[in-house]
Amino acid sequence: MSNIAIWNGTSTFTTGSTPFGFYDSDTEFQTDADLIAQWCTRRLGFPIVEIELQSGSFYAAFEEAVTTYGNEVYQYKVRENYLNLESTVIGGNYNNQVITPNLGSIIRISDTYAEEAGAGGTTTWHTGSFTLIPLQQEYDLQAAVSASGVTGSIELKKLFFEAPPAIVRYFDPYAGTGTGIQSLLETFGFGQFSPGINFLLMPVYFDIQKVQAIQLNDQIRKAAYSFDIHNNKVRIFPVPDYNTVVPGVNDQMYFHYILTDERDNPVVDNRTNLVTNVSNVPYTNPVYSQINSIGKQWIRQYTLALIKEILAYVRGKYSNIPVPGAEVVLNQSDLLTDARKEKEDLLTQLRAMLDQTSRNKQLEQQAAEADSTQKMFDKVPLAIYYF
Repeated sequence: MSNIAIWNGTSTFTTGSTPFGFYDSDTEFQTDADLIAQWCTRRLGFPIVEIELQSGSFYAAFEEAVTTYGNEVYQYKVRENYLNLESTVIGGNYNNQVITPNLGSIIRISDTYAEEAGAGGTTTWHTGSFTLIPLQQEYDLQAAVSASGVTGSIELKKLFFEAPPAIVRYFDPYAGTGTGIQSLLETFGFGQFSPGINFLLMPVYFDIQKVQAIQLNDQIRKAAYSFDIHNNKVRIFPVPDYNTVVPGVNDQMYFHYILTDERDNPVVDNRTNLVTNVSNVPYTNPVYSQINSIGKQWIRQYTLALIKEILAYVRGKYSNIPVPGAEVVLNQSDLLTDARKEKEDLLTQLRAMLDQTSRNKQLEQQAAEADSTQKMFDKVPLAIYYF
């Protein structure tokens, strides 16, 4: 095997010098690649000590450091904003976009509770009916739905079996008093239910109390309108008879139901090209020239740690080198230990800084500043004005 030349103190970056070429077209990256190679080797003792690496190792480490920095920053952004990004259409990238918090995902979660209460949601409420038969008390809702060609298990949501509202039996005792005020109760929508021609306007609570009295009378003195349901078989009370059910006239009982397959289906949005997990949130590698000096210093330090790690592996191949009359012991162990610790410390430092810039931390800091400012203002003497 021929001898491979090691670092000679100079390098010239060209497009294609890095393994992936993520940043090769960035002129600032091209310039800094050679500068960082010079800086790392001098930090490692060159030219007093030979550095058993080539320029390609420095370029690869530099590219990895920039990518690692971008990954850490954008991973934090994904964690911070994922609830606001999920189900958005993938397009472009969010690298330099301000993500505005929204309630989209929270509303999707709350919809599952709302649909159980009949107040919204994504599950369709279907309408079905069955024919009431005098003296028959029990009816099979599943059979009624299946007879309409609907397949699948159902769940009853509402059965329209209830007493007529008390207001339709409300009699206005003040009708015909001769006040000359025509249909004042129309203001409340009650006028059509009273036989009176003229009305005396009473407080609304009077009418509400009357309606409640009618409802209580029905509950105590009449058979209550209710039903039991087990396994989609409904038993209604009171039992329909020939006086209450007229075939072909009022013999249909309606109900709302859902298909359990539709309710249990976790996929409610069949559109494609949506953000569905952290792997397809549209963040890309950073633009090196747009990274500020703080980020670039972190990248330089991380590049040096990577170079130490690479150099440690190279020197580890020959830990002892015999020389005339002695033996040279290479510092592979020290380099590897330092490299791993520096990488870990740098990542910890970056993550701590990102955590301090989170939305929660910033709001807490602003609240603390507002409290401190208010305390300072409280100590300012109040001026007394004379007129």
